[in-house]
Amino acid sequence: MDKSACGCCLMQRQMSRMEMYFNMTLNELQVNLQRAEAALRNLRASRSAFSVALTNTRGCTGPYREETILVYKHIFTNLGTNYNANTGIYTAPRSGVYNLALTVYSDAGSPGATLAACVRLRINGAVRASPGENNMQDQEDSTSVTLAVRLNAGDTVDVVLPAGCFLCDDQSHHNIFSGFLLYPTD
Repeated sequence: MDKSACGCCLMQRQMSRMEMYFNMTLNELQVNLQRAEAALRNLRASRSAFSVALTNTRGCTGPYREETILVYKHIFTNLGTNYNANTGIYTAPRSGVYNLALTVYSDAGSPGATLAACVRLRINGAVRASPGENNMQDQEDSTSVTLAVRLNAGDTVDVVLPAGCFLCDDQSHHNIFSGFLLYPTD
């Protein structure tokens, strides 16, 4: 047996093992890359954040004789387009924990007049928070509320103006409704 041929065969076997190991490692890397890309696509598809103001012009909304859903017309951001600017309703795109924030402001118009800055934050029609001021002690006032809530995919969130309440806004955007997905639970 020729020793040089034997060394060559040994080297060829070693290279064959290295090639097999390299191909296995490459395949594992490709599978992991595909999983990471799928997770990133899923994350991007589920991003949801909105921040809207009542209006961009000076004026008041309400008072109305009955409860009315507020439609926030000035959109700062609507990532995922889950806030409907025609209806004022936000629809959760997926199950998860969401942050919801609401600030309301009103101006009674003159000292001694009744100030009725009040709203109701609802999830699927059920009231979750009712920030407001209803008094005759001051001419203008504001209040805010922030909630972390668990929503299911398809749940709706809106803000209603109760009968007799009114909000005033202008280009300073005193009345803001915002929300975003903190993390998914599905």
